[in-house]
Amino acid sequence: MAEVTLGRTMITVNKNGFGALPVQRVSVEEAGRLLKKAFDHGITFFDTARAYSDSEEKLGLAFEGIREKIFIATKTAAKTAEEFRRDLEESLRLLKTDYIDLYQFHNPAVCPKPGDGSGLYEAMLEARENGTIRHIGITNHRLNVAAEAVASGLYETLQFPFSYLASEKELELVEACRKADMGFIAMKALSGGLITNSAAAYAYLAKFDHVLPIWGIQRENELDEFLSYIGNPPVMTAELEAVIEHDRKELLGEFCRGCGYCMPCPAEIEINTCARMSLLIRRSPSAGHLTEASQNMMMKIKDCLHCGQCSSKCPYGLDTPSLLERNLKDYEEILGGKAY
Repeated sequence: MAEVTLGRTMITVNKNGFGALPVQRVSVEEAGRLLKKAFDHGITFFDTARAYSDSEEKLGLAFEGIREKIFIATKTAAKTAEEFRRDLEESLRLLKTDYIDLYQFHNPAVCPKPGDGSGLYEAMLEARENGTIRHIGITNHRLNVAAEAVASGLYETLQFPFSYLASEKELELVEACRKADMGFIAMKALSGGLITNSAAAYAYLAKFDHVLPIWGIQRENELDEFLSYIGNPPVMTAELEAVIEHDRKELLGEFCRGCGYCMPCPAEIEINTCARMSLLIRRSPSAGHLTEASQNMMMKIKDCLHCGQCSSKCPYGLDTPSLLERNLKDYEEILGGKAY
């Protein structure tokens, strides 16, 4: 069984983490069943966030009575020390625990540091000193903030998007974490659903012994796929290398990762789906993307206000309005009979 140790935290877990953002979308009963099945079959690292609506509550209900056997990571998007303490108290209550293994700043626009005036890092230290958290981490989608966090020496883990579509700069970030003895938690290892071969994704990430992928799981068949890798982890083969090479040629460049930080849109456009539609149609079963509901969703792009809010909030620096327009043009041509 492949394991990973998250840097100097010494948290050692199976190299399959459970990303609990998607369990927001299922019932309490179904979430509990999935979470317990994951634990029963060897997954012990569960990542959630205060911002993930009822995800923390579902974890708390599922793991009552076995808290000491799992590791829970959650996050705060607080902007002040007061908000931080309020978030932490609420997370502890919902998770039905008196401590959190890894508490993370959730995608801050700047790297919290002691003396920066926000009081956030001081509040984090206070929480660690009183035992309500055990380790300090940070998550981000911005290379500059992530690199600053690594260089600061203030954080024990970094959570960042990482897949086989990574650029050289992202690979340098992963290596910087290794050298700094920081655990690296890989989110979006399937690039928001655009990577469809999970075996290739797993085999690629297996090359990095300090990297823990967290897979966003909503359905039992998804869970079963990753559970199968515990006893039979995929290894890199010529066939999987060919899959990766094909995907890199097709997907590298300006594409929407579906992170959702551009939302909400004042024109009510579902940007994080619409801006990926051309890829989604070609890389997943297309029928679900051509329904009347999907067509209505895509036509909302015509209501774009060109206000620039989405571009200003995009951590990847995309020209989102132009990306939406290109996706709509392609979508209308597909509806008109264009082969895809």
